[in-house]
Amino acid sequence: MRLAVIGAGAVGRSVVELAGEHGHEVVAVADSSSAIVAGSSDGVDAEAVVTRKAETGIVGDDDPADALAADYDVLVEATPTTLGDAEPGFSHVRTALERDRHVVLANKGPVAERYGDLQALAADSAGDVRFEATVGGAIPAVSTVEDIEPSHVTAVRGVLNGTANFILTRMAAEGLDYDHVLSEAQDLGVAEADPSFDVDGTDAALKCVILANVLSFGGADDPADAREFSLEDASVEGIRDVPGSVLRLAAEDGRTVRLIGEATGETVRVAPRLVQENGTLAVSGTQNIVQIETTHAGRLNISGRGAGGPETASAILGDVGRLG
Repeated sequence: MRLAVIGAGAVGRSVVELAGEHGHEVVAVADSSSAIVAGSSDGVDAEAVVTRKAETGIVGDDDPADALAADYDVLVEATPTTLGDAEPGFSHVRTALERDRHVVLANKGPVAERYGDLQALAADSAGDVRFEATVGGAIPAVSTVEDIEPSHVTAVRGVLNGTANFILTRMAAEGLDYDHVLSEAQDLGVAEADPSFDVDGTDAALKCVILANVLSFGGADDPADAREFSLEDASVEGIRDVPGSVLRLAAEDGRTVRLIGEATGETVRVAPRLVQENGTLAVSGTQNIVQIETTHAGRLNISGRGAGGPETASAILGDVGRLG
């Protein structure tokens, strides 16, 4: 497959670097201010693109619009997630689908905030839309739900944010308070300078909204009957107000606290919850886990790295392979 990669952050760069190992060719790469579009017979030089981005802050001398107009089979949308109208990611997706090209998303915005619009565009296109990378990094949560069939899945829950999980794990292990561990996480690069997206539960909620949309639309006989979810429909509580004393008391009873997200075809909830200290949901550090409740196959658990450039790129390239 010939790929155009829009977004040159850690995920986009990893896709450029790893595409060849999966048998694909990158023919265009764009960041917010520049692009590089390959000639008719060759793909871009992955090493040169990544090096130039690191050294100069741009990927090439072309305009970003040139990458969207390039001759590709799959558009990889890896720009930062935006809420509300999900722009500019949604427009990138629309451009590709209107050209009958496939789209693979790492950007959560279009899938979490405009799922119905996205499905309508895909229905009118010869291209398809895949978005495994929007939920849980390398964990195949979306494809597993699809393989089981959404109508046979009653709920999906789990630990879906590595930063929040790292903080709660350290608080429990060391008996420390939130502010102390947050500073440590920021020093280690696990938490952003502004950690709100992670610690307030927004990131986990977006992932659960996406799963709820998959369950709702996939379980409906007619898409018109499906309920569409967005972040506004989610009940969200973060971890800022979890005191160290709660974790210490929980440990005395063989339990701990994790930020748990849950999605069904009717509700989305994210909040700190007590779980068994040695239970399935008590993954540690930056690990994530997805727990899928099914009507016939019981409970399925999938765990792994929920973020990171190569990890998320592996999910993207897995989606590209499914399109092939």
